[in-house]
Amino acid sequence: MLDHYDRYARALPWRSAAPDPYHVWLSEVMLQQTTVATVRPRFRRFIERWPTVDALAAAPDEEVLSEWAGLGYYARARNLVACARAVVAMGGFPRTEAGLRKLPGLGAYTAAAIVAIAFGERAVVIDTNVARIVARFHGVGKTLDESRDEIRKFADAMTPADRPGDFAQAMMDLGASICRPRNPDCPACPLATGCLAWASGHPEAYPAPKAKRGRPHRHGTAWWIERDGAIWLVRRAAKGMLGGMAALPGPEWGGQPPAQPLASVSHGFTHFTLDLHLMTRPEPVGDGWWQPIDQIDRAGLPTLYRKAVEAVLARKEALAA
Repeated sequence: MLDHYDRYARALPWRSAAPDPYHVWLSEVMLQQTTVATVRPRFRRFIERWPTVDALAAAPDEEVLSEWAGLGYYARARNLVACARAVVAMGGFPRTEAGLRKLPGLGAYTAAAIVAIAFGERAVVIDTNVARIVARFHGVGKTLDESRDEIRKFADAMTPADRPGDFAQAMMDLGASICRPRNPDCPACPLATGCLAWASGHPEAYPAPKAKRGRPHRHGTAWWIERDGAIWLVRRAAKGMLGGMAALPGPEWGGQPPAQPLASVSHGFTHFTLDLHLMTRPEPVGDGWWQPIDQIDRAGLPTLYRKAVEAVLARKEALAA
């Protein structure tokens, strides 16, 4: 694996011969349920704006949340600020998994990744990609949830004391480019010789797929309040869905869809899907601000509300044609 990594490692902006713990931590938080292609430019923007953990810790919450807009899973952004401030308060990142696990938003995987990659300490780093590789190599036919302990035991045995950070990143690269969930490129895999899943002739069957559950569907209403080329925006409550993010005002999501909305957009969250319906309203509601429509890209709207604004503008343009 290490020889393969030395030859084919992906060039990523957070990787270096002397890893910066801040860069490693920030990239790992950004990459949670977000693709490398999406994270790559956003990571660079964060580093340019806040080049050190001290700079990030000193940033206003609203600025960080706005910069995070579009990356999704916004609890990560709130934890990012809280974690940066905790790190500065203690004088730097802890160098142990136990110490890192005490920081806001850091789970077992992220703590292990930081220890291995940033500090060169042996740690068992297991994300979904790594778990899939281990399950295939050892022929684990159960789902990842059912075989969690078994996979950890196998992964522990595979993890070397030498270059544990490079090994962790080699496994991540392998899962992203070769040992993919579908159509794995087994002949190109450095682990192919001993892989029980490949030997079976059906590598995609390992591990067993998790049963998919249908997500409930909800309806929500947002108010379009426009005046002199600007729209009224508010900031959502700190806790809950899209906590702390800029948004169009409106009641809590639920109930029946309104009649004759100005526009509607659909959006999928982790646990439910939503149709958000836009209704006009004459006067501002709640504490907020007037955002010029021609500067809407500076508002830091999350994807749901950005789609809503685009839908209304498209509808108004069509009506004016």
